[in-house]
Amino acid sequence: MRILYLDLDTLRPDHLGCYGYHRNTSPNIDQLAAAGMRFENYYCSDAPCLPSRTALMSGRFGIHTGVVNHAGTCADMRLEGSGRGLASTLFFESLPGMLKEDLGLKTVCISPFAMRHSSWTFYAGFSETHDTGKYGNESGEDVTPTALKWIKDNAGNDNWYLHVNYWDAHTPYRAPEEFGNPFANEPLPNWIDEATIKQHNQMVGPHRAPGLSGFSDKENPKYPRQPAAIRNMDDLRRNFDGYDCGIRYMDGEIGKLLSALKAQGVLDDTVIIISADHGENMGELGIYGEHATADNITCRIPMIIRWPGKTDHGGVDDAFHYNLDLIPTLAEMFEVEHKPSWDGQSFAATLDKGETCGHDYLVVSQCTHVTQRGVRFGDWHYIRTYHDGYYLFPKDMLFNVKNDPHEQHDLADTHPELVKEAVYKLMEWHDQMMASMPEDADPLWTNLKEGGPIYPRGKLAAYCEYLAKTDRAWAIPELKKRHPAEFDGS
Repeated sequence: MRILYLDLDTLRPDHLGCYGYHRNTSPNIDQLAAAGMRFENYYCSDAPCLPSRTALMSGRFGIHTGVVNHAGTCADMRLEGSGRGLASTLFFESLPGMLKEDLGLKTVCISPFAMRHSSWTFYAGFSETHDTGKYGNESGEDVTPTALKWIKDNAGNDNWYLHVNYWDAHTPYRAPEEFGNPFANEPLPNWIDEATIKQHNQMVGPHRAPGLSGFSDKENPKYPRQPAAIRNMDDLRRNFDGYDCGIRYMDGEIGKLLSALKAQGVLDDTVIIISADHGENMGELGIYGEHATADNITCRIPMIIRWPGKTDHGGVDDAFHYNLDLIPTLAEMFEVEHKPSWDGQSFAATLDKGETCGHDYLVVSQCTHVTQRGVRFGDWHYIRTYHDGYYLFPKDMLFNVKNDPHEQHDLADTHPELVKEAVYKLMEWHDQMMASMPEDADPLWTNLKEGGPIYPRGKLAAYCEYLAKTDRAWAIPELKKRHPAEFDGS
């Protein structure tokens, strides 16, 4: 058995051709999707990077692992305590650990992720790791040579799992200058216009149109594809083209890996899995070039599986799945028993027989830029905000993601019955999680007690000064009212 997992950071599915995007960003990925199965409603349980990959690798929700933030107590997995054996649970029950210990696969990782976040548990279960050395600031040309060498030296062997991590879609958008811009003359998505940009420039919060780097509008000359602010349609084009060029460039690097597997004579019997850790807001909720909320855009991710002999029937699956469902799915496909720690639910029947299976609804979280939980159910995505990250979000937001995929119309006030339904589902999920916790602490509340999401933490006073200079002083009284302790430093 040979498995190639392509871990494509910050890749939102609706910017891929196989998911209906009007630009030709992903010819190699699209070809794999045509020969496999594409999952329409696949979500990370916990966003963004560190919480998401912890859930993927452990098969557990952030509320169980404890990892929901990028710093503080909630950036480290809970200690197993007195029940820990000579080897930790991750040794046997992580994604690579299960493949290695139960199936005897050689498990190999090509990624800087553990170094980027000091997330040493990311390595658990891998028999061989390669750090590409730039802490997630890599472009494809930094990753592909290592992957190609490994494929040349090892692909002809049986029984391996190769996890390759690309970063080209992550900010700052960084496709090499010599790559050019294949989208220079192609239209932008038609949902956003000058009036929308004008509205977004009046909003407050980091990564809004007036300042894409977070809390400033300073240009970084190292990254000419990334605008510092979006004031007009030219800036918007630069941002969209920068993101899409990153995807297209990365797709070309993936094509090199596929060609190398073909040259080794193993492409047609290698399982290829393509996914991401989270998406990227490109104007949704007025946020640009960031993955800052528990909304549908941030938490929905691509999932494409080409499994020769299993997914030859192809097709699209519309059921609800989490990224943490992958471990139990692979286990069932390989007739490995479901491990006690896993929270996920197998969708092996979908892969093997084309049958529909999935969750009735999903609960997703975000605690690094804001503190939120969201509920995805039916055509709806509900968001409850506990800490607004200085965006001045209301407590409840509700979007019909079928009719309004770019989240322009908050319908919470007009559909209170759906808000109540979503809150009930959230509480039902929370009760189940807390009943199966090793301790009583919900890391979301630990996050709040330690000062809230890490990225805005401690920056409110300086941000209010910036708002006063950018004609948005109207927001300062409300920010002080919501976050008095953060403003005065107490």
